[in-house]
Amino acid sequence: MEETKKVALITGAARGIGKEIALNLAENGYNISINYRTRTAELDELKNDIEKKYKVRCILVQGDVANFEDSEKFVKETVEELGKIDVLVNNAGITKDGLLMRMPKEDFTSVIDINLVGTFNVTRNVIPLMVKQKSGRIINISSVVGVSGNAGQTNYSASKAGIIGFTKSLAKEVASRNILVNAVAPGFINTDMTKVLSDAVKENINTQIPLKRMGSAKDIANVVKFLASDDSSYITGQVINVDGGMLM
Repeated sequence: MEETKKVALITGAARGIGKEIALNLAENGYNISINYRTRTAELDELKNDIEKKYKVRCILVQGDVANFEDSEKFVKETVEELGKIDVLVNNAGITKDGLLMRMPKEDFTSVIDINLVGTFNVTRNVIPLMVKQKSGRIINISSVVGVSGNAGQTNYSASKAGIIGFTKSLAKEVASRNILVNAVAPGFINTDMTKVLSDAVKENINTQIPLKRMGSAKDIANVVKFLASDDSSYITGQVINVDGGMLM
């Protein structure tokens, strides 16, 4: 264990934005703890790539963020293996879209449980560690629909709006301990979630974005990297939209 290296715990980092965040922070010298629910060959490949390419440690910790005991367990595993947690990225999230009048209660509660309650569960278990070491960065992945709302996404929008309120409130609670808490709100990003959209839908989306294109997972990872770094030492309680100008 190289104690001089900072440690980042990233939830839901098996693919998409979370995976890109893990790669980006590893490239910048962080030891990485990747949380996942289901282990895959791709996840093992990611771990091997990170360790081989960036010469840092990478561990895989299993657990469902919606379960408090699971969260407690994989936070503890991270500290046991890597010594500490300097950066927490709450990225795990799901969508179950549909109009509210037809939405099963389970589709609402499951999205809230993973996206919002999951953010609480993991953060609640990490905060005492950061308070003790008197330093830390917590970066929550929200969404522009948490600000603007979006038809067919009452559950997702509510969870992401909740994350924004959570971020601002926690930032006020822990600022005196040198713990910074911020949120990143992606707009339309090229991920597995948007790949299923038709070309016509994508074209329509692009007309609503001043930059006329969707973003990449790396666009989000770069902002996370900045918020995790010493360059952001006077920024807390903020929501940074990464949306090509869509909500300005």
